[in-house]
Amino acid sequence: MNNDNDPIAMEAQSEPSKNAQSLQTLASGPLSSSISSLASSSRTLPSNQDFHFFNNFDDFRLPIDRIAKTSDSLLQFIGSSSKTWDPNNAIHFPNNIDSITDDEAYRWLVDMNDDILEQFDVSVDEFQEKEEKTGRLFGSDPDNNGFKLVQGKKKKKGDSGLMSDSVCESLSRKEGGSSNSYSGAKVKKGALTMVTTGKAKVPFHVPTIRKPQEEYNILVNNSNQPFEHVWLQRSEDGLRFVHPLEKLSVMDFVDKDIANLEPIRPPSIESTPFKLVEEVKDLKELAAKLRNVDEFAVDLEHNQYRSFQGLTCLMQISTRTEDFIVDTLKLRIHIGPYLREVFKDPMKKKVMHGSDKDILWLQRDFGIYLCNLFDTGQASRVLKLERNSLEHLLQHYCGVTANKEYQNADWRVRPLPDEMLRYAREDTHYLLYIYDLMRIKLLSMPKEPIHFDAPLVEVYKRSSDVCMQLYEKELLMENSYLHIYGFVTCLDTQYMVA
Repeated sequence: MNNDNDPIAMEAQSEPSKNAQSLQTLASGPLSSSISSLASSSRTLPSNQDFHFFNNFDDFRLPIDRIAKTSDSLLQFIGSSSKTWDPNNAIHFPNNIDSITDDEAYRWLVDMNDDILEQFDVSVDEFQEKEEKTGRLFGSDPDNNGFKLVQGKKKKKGDSGLMSDSVCESLSRKEGGSSNSYSGAKVKKGALTMVTTGKAKVPFHVPTIRKPQEEYNILVNNSNQPFEHVWLQRSEDGLRFVHPLEKLSVMDFVDKDIANLEPIRPPSIESTPFKLVEEVKDLKELAAKLRNVDEFAVDLEHNQYRSFQGLTCLMQISTRTEDFIVDTLKLRIHIGPYLREVFKDPMKKKVMHGSDKDILWLQRDFGIYLCNLFDTGQASRVLKLERNSLEHLLQHYCGVTANKEYQNADWRVRPLPDEMLRYAREDTHYLLYIYDLMRIKLLSMPKEPIHFDAPLVEVYKRSSDVCMQLYEKELLMENSYLHIYGFVTCLDTQYMVA
C-alpha cells in the first residue's frame, strides 16, 4: 500500500519537523530572553552578609520566601516528572530543603543535567538510526573495529565479545541503618537523598572525614615558596629543573613490528585477580610484579575540594592479568621508594587516559617522573573519534557502560565501598586492550598533510609532551588576583581600584 497520499502518514512524518521547529523557536526566543533576564536580575541580589541584613525586613524577606518556595516546587516537579523520567528512576529533589547544603544541591543539579543530556544523546542516536534506514546516512567509519559510531540506545550488553563477562551487570547496593559510616565519620542519610534511587549514596564531599594529613601523619608544605623537585638535577645555569625525559628520544618509545599485533582481550573483572594494596609488604610485591611486565595501565583518584594543592587518594594499576588499587593515603611515604624506578624505566610502557593532571600529581606527591607513555586520550584526538572521554572509549571498544556516579566522589572515604572499588578498577582494567586496538588503527591510518609524522608517532610525541610537564605550586603574588578578574562577575572595576 502506498502511503504517499495518506494524510495520516503525511501528518505523522511531519510531526518531528514541527517539534524541532517549535524547540528551535523556544530556545532562540522566549527561553533565551527569559534566561538572560533572570541572569541579569540575579546579579542585583545582595549576597553573604548583605543578604542576611536585608532578610530582617519583611519587604525583602517575604518575596524572597515566595520565590524560594516556587523554586522548590519547580525543582521537585522537574525531578519527579513522568514526562522526563521513568517512574522508577526519578531524580527527586531532596526533601530536607532546610538542612541541605549548597554543595549537595549543586550535586543534585549536576546529576539531573547529566541525565537529561544523556537522554538527549540517546534521542539523537535513535533519530539518526531512523534517518539511515530511509537512506540518509550520517558520516561514520566503515571499519568495524570499534570506530563505527554507535546508533540507538547505549545498551549495557551487546555483541562486542566482552559483554558475556557480565562486566556491566547492575551493581548491588548496600542499604541499611540510619547512617553510613566512613572512616569513623558518620554521614546523615537524609543529607544524601538527592542521589538517584538505587545508586550508592556517596557524596563528592564528606565534611566529617578527618583530614588525611592528620589521619595518616602526612606532611604537607603549603608555604608560599616554589615547589622543589628534589629528585631532579638543575640546569647548568641553575634556573630550571631538568626532566629525565629530556635525555631520551621519543622514537625509542614508538612500537616496532606490530603489523601482526593481536589485541589481547581482558578477562572479566569478576575473574581477574585483584589486590587492594594497603600494607608495605603488598606494595613491595606489586613493585616486583611490575618489574616483570613490559606494560601496565595507570590511573589516579584525586581530591581537590577545599584543598590548597590537593592530594592523591588512590592509584589504580592493571597488568594483562591482574588489577591493583593502592591506598596512596596510607602508603604515601612508601609509594615513591617502591615505584619510582618502575615508572621511569624507559623499557616499560605506561598506558594512561587524559594524564595531563596525573603526571603532575605523581611528581608532587611521590616524586615519580614518567617516560614511555601512551595516552589514550591523545590517541583518540589523533584518531578524531566522536568523543575523547574514557567513558566513550569503554563503550566503543569494550561495550562497557561506565558508571559516572563516582566520577566526583570523595575518594578520601575509608573503607572504600565495593562499588567505588569497582569503579576505580574499570578505569584501568580495559585500558591495555583499548591501547592494542588504537595502535592497530593508528598504524593503518595515512599520514595527514598537517602533521609531519605518522599518526602513531604523533600520539607518542603528544604523550611525551604531557610527561615533560613539571609541577609548579600556585604562589600568592601581588597580581595573583588577575587570573580571576573577568571571570567573577562581582569583581568589578571598583574592587580593582580599591
